Parts: sequence; C-alpha cells; structure tokens
Amino acid sequence: MNQIKIIYWASTGLLCLIYFGGAAFYATQGAMVAEIYGMIGYPTYLISLLIVVKILGPVAILSRLSVPLSDLAYAGMFFHLLLAISAHINAGDNGYAPAVIGLLLMLVSFFTQNAVRKGESPNAGNRFTATA
Repeated sequence: MNQIKIIYWASTGLLCLIYFGGAAFYATQGAMVAEIYGMIGYPTYLISLLIVVKILGPVAILSRLSVPLSDLAYAGMFFHLLLAISAHINAGDNGYAPAVIGLLLMLVSFFTQNAVRKGESPNAGNRFTATA
C-alpha cells in the first residue's frame, strides 16, 4: 500500500469515526447535547437532524455509490465543521478542537480521494498520484 492510500484511508477513517461517534453521543446524551446547544445559541431541534446527517455523510463517503453525493457529503461536513468551530469560539468554551481536527481530516481526505478511489471527483483535483 502506498503512502497516499494510507493517508487517504487513515484520514477518512478517523473523520468517519468522529462523525459516527458524534451521532452516537447525540443519540445517547440528548439532554447534555441540548444544554450545550443552548449555551452556544443553537436551537435544539437541530440535534435530531444532525444525528441523521452524522450517519449519512460518512456512509456516502465510504460507500461512494455516487461521486456527486460523496462530494455533497464532503461539502456538508466542511460547512458543518466551520460552523462548529465558529460557534465554539464565539461561545468562548474552547470546545472547538475536535472540529478543527475534523476539518483537517476532511480536507486531507477530500484532496487525496482521486488518487485512491475509482470515479474521480471533478472538484478534488489531481494533486496526488497513486504510486506503487
């Protein structure tokens, strides 16, 4: 396995674990999540929607049944993570570190996907090449 494949799968795997873990946390610790959402000024009705999105996004990326759907999942994660970073910074609660790590993992995964996966994304470019 070459380095780009390792980098892609490690970043994608960790990103998906963050999202699946987030969905599990939201589903099992609803009261605590609602309290946090109240502190940062987000409405609590977003919690149930985000549980679904935090599951479907990684599934779309991992399955890659459709490249446009996978790209849409990456885009959704990008904006979700930017909003999470912004919300935590504005709330002054220092809870932005996981979102920053997730954003970095998402960017690495997105920009290395064409070197590893079949069905090239027209949005990711060809910055990296897979070498044996």
